Amino acid sequence: MSSFFFDLDTWQEIWGTLKRNRLRAVLTASGVFWGLFMLILLLGLGRGLERGALALSELAPRAVYVWGQRTGLPYRGLQPGRYVRFEDEDVARLRAVPGVEFVAARLRFGGWRDNATVSHAGKTGAVNVLGDMPDYARIEPLGIDRGRFLNHPDVVEARKVAVIGTKARGVLFAEENPIGQWIEVNGVHFVVVGEIHSDKAGDDGDRINNTVFIPFPTFQDAYNQKNRVGWFTLGLREGAHSAEVVREVRRVLSERHRLNPLDEQALGSFDAAEKYEKIHALFAGIRTFVWFVGTLTLFSGVLGVSNILLIIVKERTREIGVRKALGATPGSIVRLVVQESMALTTLAGYTGLVAGVAALEGIARLVEHLDGAPLRSPEVDFKAALVAAGVLVVAGAVAGIVPARHAARVPPVEALRAE
Repeated sequence: MSSFFFDLDTWQEIWGTLKRNRLRAVLTASGVFWGLFMLILLLGLGRGLERGALALSELAPRAVYVWGQRTGLPYRGLQPGRYVRFEDEDVARLRAVPGVEFVAARLRFGGWRDNATVSHAGKTGAVNVLGDMPDYARIEPLGIDRGRFLNHPDVVEARKVAVIGTKARGVLFAEENPIGQWIEVNGVHFVVVGEIHSDKAGDDGDRINNTVFIPFPTFQDAYNQKNRVGWFTLGLREGAHSAEVVREVRRVLSERHRLNPLDEQALGSFDAAEKYEKIHALFAGIRTFVWFVGTLTLFSGVLGVSNILLIIVKERTREIGVRKALGATPGSIVRLVVQESMALTTLAGYTGLVAGVAALEGIARLVEHLDGAPLRSPEVDFKAALVAAGVLVVAGAVAGIVPARHAARVPPVEALRAE
């Protein structure tokens, strides 16, 4: 086996053969090059489109949102039209639901799109103000630009601290570092301990970036919201079936707040995890299709290599006869042809791999400066590159088998007679 790969004389002979037939070698290798180039390029673009679609969809990977509405059906003497109000006890009940990993109880000023007045050093801005829990950062992907997000001691001690979004920081502090400085939120002062940003696109990303987060208990104490919860953001465990979790959450809350089990109007919910998985499954199907098409394209190039090697073997029939007459075994003839096939396919494939990665890098730098581009960081992971390289090596060996067996079967006497 070692002589198969490290026989310097054999590799020099292969190089000499390819060098004497440069045009034929280039044309033969172009099919393999193009096949691997397109495979890498399509996989990278598919990955970039998936990231872009998930960012534009404004979905968290394993999140479920639940809020209270007005009841639409009577239940146990209670009339319809009653507004469902969540309480602190609901948090413990939801944490016990199978499949729920994180529960973030949340409050805000006003309605969904209402802002609060926040000021600092004479500057005033209308921003979102939320009472939140540290688990929110485990559910919603947030980037920490400075400092930190809310933590457990902030909640236990009801500290007057705040984490500010990058857009809100621009309104109140411009380019100034906000960490350690005070802001006033509806007459209450908070010290800024962190600055965050969201990578989401669209309105949801802008809303998060224009938000001030304060500890949930602090919000309750400071703004007379004792034992009140506005809505919940739930983080699901890996592998949990989101539809089943939503059904159980609705059952638990309906039982707790005496809601008619058939009343779909009383509780509002949004299953972001299910939507996320649907998009992810769509792109998984696209990746499978790309692998199928790319592999077929690659093998079409390898088939071209095999055909060219058959022609080369016929041209070198006399040479093969001389080798056999001098004592060359059929196995040595087979190794020579297979090595030549693997050398040609590996060189072409490696070039296609490098060209594909370079093209993706160029595209990534181009779309990086385009706002709202549907592509996000198009790239191919290392595992996919290794698989493609492995497929290429195997294909190279397979491509040389048919010509090699043909060469090994040529009788020495007939080979020496060939012109």
